[in-house]
Amino acid sequence: MTTQALILAAGRGERMRPLTDQCPKPLLQVQGKPLIVWHLENLARASVTDVVINTAWLEDQFPALLGDGQVYGLRIRYSHEGALYGGALETAGGIATALPQMADAPFWLVAGDVFMPGFEFPNADAQRFAASGALAHIYLVPNPPHNPKGDFGIDAEGLALSKADELFTYSTVGLYRPALFESTPAGEKAALAPLLRQAMQSGLVTAALYSGPWTDVGTPARLAELNTPC
Repeated sequence: MTTQALILAAGRGERMRPLTDQCPKPLLQVQGKPLIVWHLENLARASVTDVVINTAWLEDQFPALLGDGQVYGLRIRYSHEGALYGGALETAGGIATALPQMADAPFWLVAGDVFMPGFEFPNADAQRFAASGALAHIYLVPNPPHNPKGDFGIDAEGLALSKADELFTYSTVGLYRPALFESTPAGEKAALAPLLRQAMQSGLVTAALYSGPWTDVGTPARLAELNTPC
């Protein structure tokens, strides 16, 4: 069972302006509670106990609202990239910088600005990943209108592919081993996709297709749609 998670919450949210001028995107309200809280509650239900949240833009608002996580049954710590490095370090850079606050063991990763209320962070998947030799296990979703070409494929054995006839969109959720980031310096900007593609070439990334509700809350229109009563 994987008991730790990292939530990515450092981005500026330019496309969400003016909403994000005063509020970080993961703290925007979705159906009555902050977007990031949906993840925290689902992680707690999956018996995750320790969560690190990386922050940069308006980062003081995160501990002010979420505290130490006790109200969610979690222990929350923060990797404040803004205070330490002057801004967000991109995905892989943010992960590498947060890793010293985490155990040297597999962890869940999810972006704080996606809405997937039904994702349960399944323990069975975490156990299979821990027993495997893979460096990452990523969840893909059917391509939304804003990403019609997709990102990665899946072969018949469940290996993730950087090139395939049919590509799906990376949901931002995955299981990862710290070893994937051993060559990524802490405190420096670095993207995640090149690391994943390199590992895929060695057959070290597995994948699954997730068909539940998923929204990249990347524009005010998408946020408004989520908050529109059925």
